[in-house]
Amino acid sequence: MDILGIDIGGSGIKGAIVDTLRGVFLTDRHRIDTPDPSTPKAVADVVAQLIDHFDWKGVVGCTFPAIVKRGVVYSAANVDKGWIGTDAHALFQEKTGLTFLVLNDADAAGLAEMAFGAGRDNKGIVMVLTFGTGIGSAIFVNHTLVPNTELGHLEIRGKGAERRASDATRKRKELDWEAWAVRVNEYLAHVEFLFSPDLIIFGGGVSKKHEEFFPFLQTQAKLVPAELLNDAGIIGAALAARHRMDYK
Repeated sequence: MDILGIDIGGSGIKGAIVDTLRGVFLTDRHRIDTPDPSTPKAVADVVAQLIDHFDWKGVVGCTFPAIVKRGVVYSAANVDKGWIGTDAHALFQEKTGLTFLVLNDADAAGLAEMAFGAGRDNKGIVMVLTFGTGIGSAIFVNHTLVPNTELGHLEIRGKGAERRASDATRKRKELDWEAWAVRVNEYLAHVEFLFSPDLIIFGGGVSKKHEEFFPFLQTQAKLVPAELLNDAGIIGAALAARHRMDYK
């Protein structure tokens, strides 16, 4: 089944039509900058632009960088606070006339990696961590997702972990790879102590440069780069929407 996947991030909103049986794009990815401020109305307008770009008429899978339960947004760390309490399903459906499945962005990336990427042959406890504007997390126990874990907000040295170890922090503080890895290692040690994962998949846009910093990372669990890189969110969103259609 072919489904449009949309990945809403703190800096960009991107989409592509996905073959959800193979986990591959059927079109080029199209990206539009996330509006500032990223209010619900402004983001919905960009989502509608993406749908028009692809001339899409079917169901849409869509990620969002927050806790999302049954389509309602419950947090807003890297987007406008007006999102808290917003029914994203209803908002996007009213704007476009299409059916949406909205889920946490890291959960979507994790679903894609577990189905088509670095986690596909792994059981036990698998963590997918995405490093970008913030730090996203997805935990799988024998391929079953524990949704909305949001482990980027664990406290490290008195502040949220993503404020110390996200890729955005690396860029803002102009850290070299080795200096950034010190911060990432501190975060990884903390999540390993709490969850004892068997495998950690390192994702987000920075994962395409993993050869620069992986030599400096230290974990007890096996650590591997994401295979789907920054496309995982789009693929996972489309896959989640397909699963919804399968079980309706």
